[in-house]
Amino acid sequence: MNKALLNKRIFCGALTLTAVMAVPIASAAYPDQPIHFVVPYSAGGSTDLLARMLGEKVGNQLGQTVIVENRPGAGSNIGTGYVAKSEPDGYTILMATSTALATNPHLFKNLQYDPQKDLAPIILTSTLPSMVVVNDKLPVKTIAELNTYLKGPDGPHTFASAGTGTPAHLGGELYKRSLGVNVIHVPYKGGAPALTDLVGGQTDFMIAVAPEAIPLVKDGRLRALAVTTKTRLAAYPDLPTVAESGIPGYELIAWYGVLAPAGTPAPIIDKLNAAFDKALQDPAVAKKMGEMGFVIDGGTPSVLTERIRTESAKMKELIEQANITLD
Repeated sequence: MNKALLNKRIFCGALTLTAVMAVPIASAAYPDQPIHFVVPYSAGGSTDLLARMLGEKVGNQLGQTVIVENRPGAGSNIGTGYVAKSEPDGYTILMATSTALATNPHLFKNLQYDPQKDLAPIILTSTLPSMVVVNDKLPVKTIAELNTYLKGPDGPHTFASAGTGTPAHLGGELYKRSLGVNVIHVPYKGGAPALTDLVGGQTDFMIAVAPEAIPLVKDGRLRALAVTTKTRLAAYPDLPTVAESGIPGYELIAWYGVLAPAGTPAPIIDKLNAAFDKALQDPAVAKKMGEMGFVIDGGTPSVLTERIRTESAKMKELIEQANITLD
């Protein structure tokens, strides 16, 4: 064999071996710099608060700072797309919601990311129930009474949401389809203004996420009629579910997960999974999350992978039936 050709093959082989060895070496050293934890929503909301709480605990475990970075906009698509296109090295990760992972792919025809191809699940952190809430002056105290009211002659009635395509919107669509009534959707730019107008009597009801609804219920400005989970919440055992109150099979929950760009090495995913899972088991974190209305999940990355797959199919069917689109 030609000596020059032999030397070239040896050199190329060495490069390949070096590249193969680099992944486990880099993974073993991970993390040796701060981790950017992207939240695709503005600061102060439930997603942001969850990310900051978990990020602090994870940073302490890994010996590195976890920097929460808010990148809001376009229904969480901006921040999610940013992470999906980031370097798959474990230093840019995402705090995502069911909206980004299961709903938006069926609402936006030109979405710049595919959650099942462009992101690598790390952990399903938690689920978040919603509550059916009404203005305290509305003459209803149960779901059955609300259903009768919505079917009554004084319509058309309205339901508020935090915006088109949000869980509050889809939950309202599912509710009215299950009940068989024509209720008008009134979208707002966020849960806070939607709830403000509900308190003021501008709309009739809302299916609001628990952390945003609970303070207003406790203050007596809103009345909670039911929760949207399959079973009652341990923190509110006297509050019935929608399903047991007159709409069998009704269920709506928001869920939250941590993901990295697709292609992130498995050892890094595993290290992050272990750190987040441990953070979720921290007593102080569990207590705070419970107070906010979160139900803790955790587990392996495969749990989040399966949740994305099954919920995406469910949201696709609902969105198509309701003829909802944002493009």
